[in-house]
Amino acid sequence: MNRMLSRLRRITPPIAMLALFAGSVALAGDDDRDHDRNQHWVGTWATAPVSQPPSPAVNINNQTLRQIVHISVGGERVRIRVSNAFGTAPLIVGAAHVARRDVNELIVAGSGRPLTFSGNSHITIPAGAIALSDPVRLDAAALSDLAIDLYLPGDTGATTSPLTRHTGALQTNYVSAEGDFTGVTAFPVASTRASWFFLTAVEVTAADDVGAIVALGDSITDGTRSTPDTNRRWPDDLARRIIAQRGRRDMGVLNLGIAGNRVLTDGAGPNAQSRCDRDVLTQTSATHVIVLEAINDIGFENFFPDQAVTADDIIAGHRQLIARAHARGLKIIGATLTPVEGSAYFAPATEAKRQAVNAFIRTSGAYDAVIDFDLVTRDPGQPTRFLPAFDSGDHLHPSDAGYQAMADAIDLRLFRNRGD
Repeated sequence: MNRMLSRLRRITPPIAMLALFAGSVALAGDDDRDHDRNQHWVGTWATAPVSQPPSPAVNINNQTLRQIVHISVGGERVRIRVSNAFGTAPLIVGAAHVARRDVNELIVAGSGRPLTFSGNSHITIPAGAIALSDPVRLDAAALSDLAIDLYLPGDTGATTSPLTRHTGALQTNYVSAEGDFTGVTAFPVASTRASWFFLTAVEVTAADDVGAIVALGDSITDGTRSTPDTNRRWPDDLARRIIAQRGRRDMGVLNLGIAGNRVLTDGAGPNAQSRCDRDVLTQTSATHVIVLEAINDIGFENFFPDQAVTADDIIAGHRQLIARAHARGLKIIGATLTPVEGSAYFAPATEAKRQAVNAFIRTSGAYDAVIDFDLVTRDPGQPTRFLPAFDSGDHLHPSDAGYQAMADAIDLRLFRNRGD
């Protein structure tokens, strides 16, 4: 250090050197604020967006969205991602706010913080882009609800630009009367939505050894037919198990499921291969990926024979996901496809494909580890069907108990640090 300062004195005028030194101190201080006590940023909640054409049923016009998210790992600092990924025109966010949720649309008085973007209270997000908010100090407890307010001063229906949202959120979110109501405790509800709009991630600061698990999947990961507003999806149940551990590693759990999603073909959102970069590989501090995808690739052929794919096609798609995760240094875990007999997806030909894909996941060694959701949810007496207690009633999606059984089947040692 003394040698460096001596060299600086020889080549830098005194006043300039003072400015340089002061700048170095300021930069170090900013860095320290982002890394208190050897902490780093980690994802605690996320969702996978899809493209939604404007329509009177979903448009926001000079209104405030209050959106509820159930986080996994806790932290003392919070920031959010707002996405205009599918927009073809700029998205104007007039104001934003984060607070601890009380009940329904209410927030805990005094808990909230206004959010800024690059130091500004508002931001214009270009078409196809995302915006990351500046961090704020907020005591965000693990497994708690946060209320994220976004004020949109424009009319999303005034252009043909698609909305970026996650449908089928199984969470009641709130739209205000006209105006900016960010941070208002008693939020003036004009309507509710069962989708998340533009909000795609929440991050917190956590210890350096805390990572995030990304769940990439379809409706069974998205939690379809679980009880709304109760966070009974299997990734939620997994987060509760992880946080309940004593003396073990905390992990964020990020649900990137899209109902109807497929590995090979667009439809309900972009196919899993095309959305892998945005929805998986860019998640902050992600360390593990759990893949539960392909039942829609298989079952759709019963409705659209021209869209039939082979088991080998699906396996090739899985291998692509594995290779891309490994290229980023992520551990990727394959989950077997759950039973479908009794649903419209079932036929001898589709069942043969499901069995072939499951055999690949179980025995190929391509995945770093395997979670056998098929084994844990099937009826031992009729293994192509759900155990009745785990069937939501449509013979395709689990019940709350089925989702819990899936989470309980996951060996938490998969997520330990080396040496634990």
